[in-house]
Amino acid sequence: MAKIKCVFSYDGTNFSGLQIQPQVRTVQGELEKALAKIHKGAHIPIHPSGRTDKGVHAKAQTAHFETDYRLTPADWKRAINSLLPPDIHVDKTEQVPDSFHARFDVLEKEYRYYILNDAEPDVFKQNYLYHYPYQVDIKKMQEAGKFFEGTHDFTTFSSAKADIKGSRIRTLYEVSCQLNGSEIEFVLRGNGFLYNMVRIIVGTLLDVGRGKQNPSDIAALFAMKDRQAGGDTLPPQGLYLWQVRYTDGSS
Repeated sequence: MAKIKCVFSYDGTNFSGLQIQPQVRTVQGELEKALAKIHKGAHIPIHPSGRTDKGVHAKAQTAHFETDYRLTPADWKRAINSLLPPDIHVDKTEQVPDSFHARFDVLEKEYRYYILNDAEPDVFKQNYLYHYPYQVDIKKMQEAGKFFEGTHDFTTFSSAKADIKGSRIRTLYEVSCQLNGSEIEFVLRGNGFLYNMVRIIVGTLLDVGRGKQNPSDIAALFAMKDRQAGGDTLPPQGLYLWQVRYTDGSS
């Protein structure tokens, strides 16, 4: 039995998220459908690094699967891609040790969120950036981002609907933003993320940018442990899972 690691990208626009669900189109469903064709109808489950929601994109999602077939990494990539729809693409495959697990061996994840900060929307970018037509203070948002870095309880900045039973403590290594023309790019790197956490943090940073909150208010928001105190949950289309890094140094 061989264990194969895949790094793949997808346009989340027409998917109901990554995780397989009955009667709706999902990224996992399409990948497992392709693997079943390769394996003559046998179900080969994939194990991704984590879920993404409906409409969220991925630049480099990672998963592994186990198989009795012996193909080279190049042949696995070619075979899977030949059976995938055009909104998913496997970028890299490799055989990994039996001990590897795409979810449990994650060292760090990087997400990016993109906003079109212009008075007018762009119909050609509506599925890939969130249109936010208000003036914002980038410097104050950059200052506020620093307050999110480090180890905190992120209850205020995660969905109250989350089914997580364990700790809401996470460590973020970077929360930054920069303005490139009319687009704002947010970068968030950490050891793990709670449900809707990135979208809520960016929503809170926008509140700071518009003067609804001060950068120094962030510490008090953490202490409240109250989802209602945080910013809005932004729409999914601006969010990208950008990279997943592993304990063995790979990504």
